[in-house]
Amino acid sequence: MDAQLQELLAALANAANDEGPAVEVIIDENNSNGWRITYLNDQDLPGFEQPMVVVRTSGSTGRAKRTVLSVEALASSAQATAEYLGFEGQWLLALPVHYVAGLSVLTRSLFAGTKPVAMDLTGSFSATAFTQAAEQMVEKHRLTSLVPTQLARLLDDADPATLNALKRFDAILLGGARASKDLLANARHHGLKIFQTYGSSETSGGLVYNGTALPGVHLAEHDSRIWVSGPMLSDGYLDSPEATAEHFVHHDSRRWYVTDDLGTVTGHRLSIIGRVDDVINSGGIKLSASKIDGILEEFFTQTLVLSVPDSQWGQSVGFAYSGPTRTEDAFEAVRRTLGKEAVPKHVRHYPNGLPQLPNGKFDRQLIISELSLRD
Repeated sequence: MDAQLQELLAALANAANDEGPAVEVIIDENNSNGWRITYLNDQDLPGFEQPMVVVRTSGSTGRAKRTVLSVEALASSAQATAEYLGFEGQWLLALPVHYVAGLSVLTRSLFAGTKPVAMDLTGSFSATAFTQAAEQMVEKHRLTSLVPTQLARLLDDADPATLNALKRFDAILLGGARASKDLLANARHHGLKIFQTYGSSETSGGLVYNGTALPGVHLAEHDSRIWVSGPMLSDGYLDSPEATAEHFVHHDSRRWYVTDDLGTVTGHRLSIIGRVDDVINSGGIKLSASKIDGILEEFFTQTLVLSVPDSQWGQSVGFAYSGPTRTEDAFEAVRRTLGKEAVPKHVRHYPNGLPQLPNGKFDRQLIISELSLRD
């Protein structure tokens, strides 16, 4: 582990023990690691009690927000994860630490009292670098967090060493974006212990694994919008009281985070069916992006359906994809199932994969701008 990561771990430990200030990890392209540490004092965080870290949301659908996470929130997240899995262990860091998925690898290691192993993240993700890092792990129980694109690269023509390394993990947390059915089937074929996670910066990372709420987590739906509650919730957004009031509410004697996701809740089970901004209103006809995507994903490697501004219709169906280039059969399936209005109007093929943010989520803003140029 390099000196900068060691400094970050030490800073997190000090903040957890109330022996040092809260920290924020900020993207910095001038730094060799691509990020830097900022220390925040009490004056920087007015009104927040025992803050440990400030994490910026991905900004995949708009302006990023600075989310304040307390010691209690991060400790509760780590405890709930360990309780659900039935063990604590050694973590492999394979994601950027300026996003919650990467940072939580470090905080969960800290609260478990184990030493994380970090792969080289300075270049593009590679199976070789991941395997080399995994081979440095020494604890009985081993865990890592990945995004679907990383897992796909690891399984694409994987050599025996990479497969052995993956099989050695007791838990591979998979989040950040939807995993394709083919990827999950391939992972199951190799016997990998995959846990699909649902969560965000506002929830200290994943709080629903494989559709089941972690211990201490409560789920609810209001007008199909998903609400989540638990001790791992953020205390709110820094310098944004309006956004805090909009997304964090008290109801039925609990504090809830109001997500931007649509879905259903059955007991402790959660099923996500789309987003609040999922509806595409094209010329007065309302279309579901998730339903269109559900059909198209059967034909391509990566798919993303979203609303694209349209001078004639107000909004039109945009479609970005990778894999096979022919769209005729896929679009015909959409037309037969959902009607001609649901067939994508703005289409772009990405032969090298859809553009992504560093945390593995699709760069929706960039994709929309590029789709808008293709009339």
